[in-house]
Amino acid sequence: MTLHLMSIMTFHPFEWIFVGNIVLIALLLCCSALASSSETALFSLSPTQLDKIRRHPTPTNKAIMEHLSDQDKLLATILILNNLVNIFIITLCNNLIDSLVEFHSQGWEFAIKTVAVTFLLLLFGEIIPKVYASYNPTGVVRIVALPLKFSARLLKPFVFVLVRYSDAIQNRGIVQPENISMEELEDALEITENPSQTEKQMLNGIVQFASTEVEDIMHPRMEIKALDEEVNFDEVKRMIIESGYSRIPVYKDSIDHIVGMLYVKDMIRHIGRDSDFDWRKYLRPAYYTPEHKKINELLNEFQTQKVHIAIVVDEYGSTLGLISLEDILEEIVGEINDESDAPEEVLYTQIDENTFLFEGKANIGILEEVLELEEGTFDDHRGEAETVAGLMLEAKKEFLKKGDTLTLHSTKLTVQKVTGHYAEEIKVQRITPTTK
Repeated sequence: MTLHLMSIMTFHPFEWIFVGNIVLIALLLCCSALASSSETALFSLSPTQLDKIRRHPTPTNKAIMEHLSDQDKLLATILILNNLVNIFIITLCNNLIDSLVEFHSQGWEFAIKTVAVTFLLLLFGEIIPKVYASYNPTGVVRIVALPLKFSARLLKPFVFVLVRYSDAIQNRGIVQPENISMEELEDALEITENPSQTEKQMLNGIVQFASTEVEDIMHPRMEIKALDEEVNFDEVKRMIIESGYSRIPVYKDSIDHIVGMLYVKDMIRHIGRDSDFDWRKYLRPAYYTPEHKKINELLNEFQTQKVHIAIVVDEYGSTLGLISLEDILEEIVGEINDESDAPEEVLYTQIDENTFLFEGKANIGILEEVLELEEGTFDDHRGEAETVAGLMLEAKKEFLKKGDTLTLHSTKLTVQKVTGHYAEEIKVQRITPTTK
């Protein structure tokens, strides 16, 4: 075996000068590994991980979002960097092998060099880094974000040329499809022959689905039925029976600090326990979502994370509301009612022909409908408000008190009942020539 090996190659004595080459090759392999893992890591970040990165604008997180905002530039940077590093590695490995070994056959020299260098690059520069990055994308992106930013600046001319050249190839001979706007789709629905009301509602829901944000369909903070973590098990059972919900948020101190979700199915087998039963150990983690997330993105998160409900928070982490999977689906298929749903809540009562008593949480659209006003009548005063109480608050620019009145578009609104700073009941009068 030794004689056969000696007929192929002869080994030269090892010299300490070769250590520098080996160290440099090792460093370059680390660079190759970082470049390879960065691509896998950056494109493996889940929507939840991206939301956390957006909420904490550190220099590293800003660099991550900057990379993902221009993916063509990112891929070009990684490609150029990885290839440059690999070229240096191949050159140094070739010189190192020539210094250590003298081959007696060009065929064997080519085969051994190719196998050795390819194995080195594939294993340590590609496979291991990419496997690790797929399991720990956030850890990897935080390591590579700033070095990649520096590399992008250093390689800017080459990146520019590569991106432009690839765009030119991609666009050559390709007929770009004509973009159809949402308005054109809605117009097409309007002229569709003989659509049923259900079909028309579903198609409209699909058209507007991608543009609807979480805050547009969430249940507002004041409607959330939640449990204080300090209550006993008797109070928990009472809440379960009265609310009729299958999942109930649990908070500590205030509703801005949700500590978990209580699933009613987890409590069924313990229904006979005493009031001192420790129900808190069955809490499940709460899922959070920002107010401006598109509901199509949230639906995808619900599917991947296997959750059915999310707490809506603002940029400061305060609780704004709650949204469920059912709320999202109802945007497409319309109202979903089952045997556990309570009858639809009536949010106003009629006192006489021109006078109504509205709950403060009633939607402004209902007010316009009841008063037979044109849709959008109050848009010049409502601001961001969705409710009748919010309309008065926006128009007066101060907290409401009992007896406060306001006249808007031949409509007189009078606060009848206030709890804290919230107007619970508002009398609405339609002003006509016979109504003063």
